[in-house]
Amino acid sequence: MVITLATTALITATSLGGSTYSWGSAPIMGLFIGATVALGVFVWVEGRAPAGILPPRLFRNQVFAVCSVLSLMVGFAMLGALTFVPMYLRYVDGASATVSGLRTLPMVVGLLTTSVGAGIMVGRTGRYKIFPVAGTGLMAVAFLLMSQMDESTPALVQSLYLVLLGAGIGLSMQVLILIVQNTSRFEDLGVATSGVTFFRVVGASFGAAIFGALFATFLGRRMGPALVAGDAPVDAAHSPAVLHRLPHYVAAPIVRAYAESLNQVFLCAAFVALAGFILALFLREVPLADIHDSPSCLGDGFAVPRTKSPEDVLEIAVTHLLHEAPEVRLPNLAAAYQDSELDVAGLWGVLRIYQYERFFDTARLTDIAQHLHLPHQVLEPVFDRLVQTGYASREGDTLSLTPAGLGQIETLSGLLRRWLVDHLAVAPGVEQQPDHQEFEAALQRLTDGVLVQRDWYEDLDELAPAGTLVAAK
Repeated sequence: MVITLATTALITATSLGGSTYSWGSAPIMGLFIGATVALGVFVWVEGRAPAGILPPRLFRNQVFAVCSVLSLMVGFAMLGALTFVPMYLRYVDGASATVSGLRTLPMVVGLLTTSVGAGIMVGRTGRYKIFPVAGTGLMAVAFLLMSQMDESTPALVQSLYLVLLGAGIGLSMQVLILIVQNTSRFEDLGVATSGVTFFRVVGASFGAAIFGALFATFLGRRMGPALVAGDAPVDAAHSPAVLHRLPHYVAAPIVRAYAESLNQVFLCAAFVALAGFILALFLREVPLADIHDSPSCLGDGFAVPRTKSPEDVLEIAVTHLLHEAPEVRLPNLAAAYQDSELDVAGLWGVLRIYQYERFFDTARLTDIAQHLHLPHQVLEPVFDRLVQTGYASREGDTLSLTPAGLGQIETLSGLLRRWLVDHLAVAPGVEQQPDHQEFEAALQRLTDGVLVQRDWYEDLDELAPAGTLVAAK
């Protein structure tokens, strides 16, 4: 309720300011003051609510905070484009309402293609930062190019600009939700997803209001002289049908006024997208949660004939095993096979360093702690003991595995392979096994993927402040 009042007051103020009322008038200032008070009350209430709709703690997560602001900027620019591109096509190019809608289809194609493609690539690679960076960069370039259009710009060139704009929006829009969903705790999943969507909607509302106010201001300065210059009727300024029935010399000043005013709006949108590009550079890339732990095959459920290779069958069987076996935890693996020189906390520590070195080439203690939503002082004793016992080395905030630490990764990989072999022997669906050499190679690859991709959140309770490591044999 309070946040609704705050956003309504802000959107109303930006919509009416500069047009119906001056920016310094009492109604506009009252709306801004009321919005500020309502936002303050909202923050106070959310900070004390046991289950808030947008808890302030979410903004302590740098990934969520950056994604929220980026979502607001993408919505801001996106609705601005959807609102003013058809207007440009109607008033400047003389297209009908139907044709102007059809000519925005290149933007939709670019948006749909890149949105789906970005989601697939993030799911496969676990890397996401490049997409909002490239997307906001493309948006800035597209808006800058659109700000140079005039009545002589060919329709094909305009369509290419719209494809670029749609591609930029697609790369930036949906992937932000995917990022937040995969970097938030399970209990925060709903509020984090709705939070990013909320900021996109608010950005779209602000975009329509602010760009509308800017456009009214820009056009108001030009329309009077344009009407006088062509001695055109007043109706021509408000109806594209009337405007384009006039002789060219009468309509040209009005068309030029619309083109130049909309070009300024597109230029303002380019600066918003550029700000989003700069912000996206500060988006921290962390491992996404359990990307490859989701079932990958629905064929059996829909009676689709099997055309998979034996290795594909093995991969599906391993995926199902990991989902249906909650006992796949470090304590159970270590207790079952007793091959490791480290206890569970030590194994967890070397595994975390290995994951970050594989993903980002560098493992930093502060990054690991931030991804787990923990103060780095909580994890520091674990890694300090690894350093003291020779399994890891540390330079400032950077951690790396020593040969002994890499040996423990090999041991952990062996433990997991032995567990998989024991359970695959009785697993359904693997009767078509490859030969021994292929089986070992495939199992090695799958095991390595599991070690790198799984978050092992359930083993955090093993990180006791004392006795983290067992003395080396």
